Amino acid sequence: MIRHIVLFTVPKHEDLDAVLDGLSILTGIPAATRLEIATNMKADRFDDGIDVVVYGEFEDEAALAAYHAHPLYQTSIERVRPLRGRRFAADYETAAAITAPRA
Repeated sequence: MIRHIVLFTVPKHEDLDAVLDGLSILTGIPAATRLEIATNMKADRFDDGIDVVVYGEFEDEAALAAYHAHPLYQTSIERVRPLRGRRFAADYETAAAITAPRA
C-alpha cells in the first residue's frame, strides 16, 4: 500500500474554506482506498505553518497514477492552486516503513 500525504499553506485565512471545498473534489476519485482532507490542528508547538492536510491510501503505484490522471484531480488543482501557498507532498510504500526502533 502507498500512503500519499500532501500539506498546504493557505496565506489568506479567508480562503481556507474555498481551499477545502476545492480539495474535497478529490474524494470523488475512486482510485484511493481512503482519502481524507482536514485542517491542521496546529498542535505542534514548533511549527504551525501548515494549514491543510490531504491523506490518501492507494493499493499500488498504478492506483496512485490513476488518481493523478483523473479529470477531477485537474479540476481540484485549478480551484486550489490560485488560493494556496506552499505545497509539500510525500508518498511512501507502507511495507518499507520503519515501525519499530532500529537497533
